[in-house]
Amino acid sequence: MMESTKMNHIRVLILGASLALTGTGLATEAKVDHPNILFILADDLGYGDLTCYGSSIPTPNIDRLASEGTRFTDFHSNGSVCSPTRCALMTGRYQQRAGIAGLVRGDNGMSPDEFTIAQAMKSSGYVTGMFGKWHLGELPKFNPVKQGFDEYKGALGGRIDYFTHQAAGKPHNLDWWNGVEPLEEQGYSTTLIADHSIDFIQRSKSKPFFLYVAFNAPHTPVQSPDAMDGKDPEAYRKVVEWMDKETGRILAALKEEGLADNTFVFFFSDNGGHEGIQGCSNKPLRGFKGSFWEGGHREPAIARWPGHVPAGKVTDQTALGMDLMPTVMELAGATLPPDRMLDGISLVSLLLHEQPLPPRKLFWAQGKDWAMRDGPWKLLHEGDAEYLFDLGKDLGEQHDLSAQFPERVKNMRAEFQAWAADAGAGSGRGSRPKKQQPKESP
Repeated sequence: MMESTKMNHIRVLILGASLALTGTGLATEAKVDHPNILFILADDLGYGDLTCYGSSIPTPNIDRLASEGTRFTDFHSNGSVCSPTRCALMTGRYQQRAGIAGLVRGDNGMSPDEFTIAQAMKSSGYVTGMFGKWHLGELPKFNPVKQGFDEYKGALGGRIDYFTHQAAGKPHNLDWWNGVEPLEEQGYSTTLIADHSIDFIQRSKSKPFFLYVAFNAPHTPVQSPDAMDGKDPEAYRKVVEWMDKETGRILAALKEEGLADNTFVFFFSDNGGHEGIQGCSNKPLRGFKGSFWEGGHREPAIARWPGHVPAGKVTDQTALGMDLMPTVMELAGATLPPDRMLDGISLVSLLLHEQPLPPRKLFWAQGKDWAMRDGPWKLLHEGDAEYLFDLGKDLGEQHDLSAQFPERVKNMRAEFQAWAADAGAGSGRGSRPKKQQPKESP
C-alpha cells in the first residue's frame, strides 16, 4: 500500500476512534446539536452550467446557495460517469474497492457488504431518506433501502424518460420505485423528486435527518417540462432552470420548517457535461463526461451551513466526492466499524475554519484510461498517449509538459501503479461508455 494511502487510512481510523471516545466529533463546532445533512446531486451538469460558474443559464436558487456558503473551484467527482461517483459518495472510498469501476448494468451492483454513508448516519441517530437516481444496482439486494436508507423513491437505473419514468430506450419498462416495489406515479421526474424530498423534510423535522436528493436532470434524454417529445432546441437550458427551481423549493422548505440554520447542505454534480448537447458547457475546461480531461470530472460544488460555513467564500482547495462521507460523519459524531478504512478526508476544518487541506495524491481510473493529481500537476493517460499539465497555469490542459519533465512523469506513473494495485483499479470490473474524442467545450 502506498504511503499516502496509509496516511489517509490512519487519519480516518484516528477520526473514528476519537469520535467513539467523545461521541461528538473532533471539531468544537460539532459539539452543538448535530446538523441535518442534505446532499443535492445533479446528473451530468457541466462545470460552466450555473450562473455562479459563468453560465448564461439563470440559476438564482443555486447561486443564492453559493452566496450564503462556500463555492469550490477545484472539486471533483471520483469518476467521469455516473455509477463510480455515486459509489464513492456512498462509501467514502475509491469506488474500485467496491468493484464499481464503471457504469453499473444488468445484475451488477454495489455490494450490500459495503458500509454506506446512510448506515453511518443511522448509527448516529439520523433518519435517512433518498429520492431520485440510484444507479448502483437494480436488483432488490442492491436497493437503497437495503443499504442504510429508511425510505427511497426514484429510478434505480441510469437513464429514464422524465415523464413516463420508463427506462430510456426500453418502452413499457418502468424504472420508478418505492423501495423495492414499482411505483406508478404521474409527473415530471425533477418535480417528483423535489416533492418527495420536501415531504420527507416535513415529516422528519423533529429528528436529525440525512437526505440525499439525486436529480436525474440534466441527464439525457434532455426533456424540458413543456416538451415531452424532446425536440425543444432550448431544452437543456429549461431542464437546468427547472432543476434550479426545484432546488429552491427544497431549500425553501427547510426555511419554512425552521431548519435552514441547522442543516448542512452540499450541492455538486456526478460528472461533467455530455458532449454534443446544445447549451451544455464545461467552460473553461477541456473534455466531457466519460473522459479524464478536467471537463469530465471537475464539478461545480457548494457547501452551506449558516453560521458555520462562511458565506460568500470561494475556495481553490482540491476535494473529491468521497470526502463527503468523512465530513458529515464528523459533523454527526458518527463512527466507523473497526475494520473499515476510508480514502476520503473530512472537509470540516476547511469549511468551518478555512484551514488548507493536507497535501495528498488523488487518482481516477476506468478501463485503460487514468489520471492523477499531485498538487497542481496532473498526469493523464488516455489510450496510448500520456500528458502532463500544470493546472495552476494551464486549467484548459492545452500545453503538454511531459517531454520537459520526464522524471516527474515517471514518478507519478509509479505512484499511480502502486495505488492501482492497492485499490484494485484495472481489475476489469464495471464498464465504460463508448470512447469519444475529447475536445474543447462549446
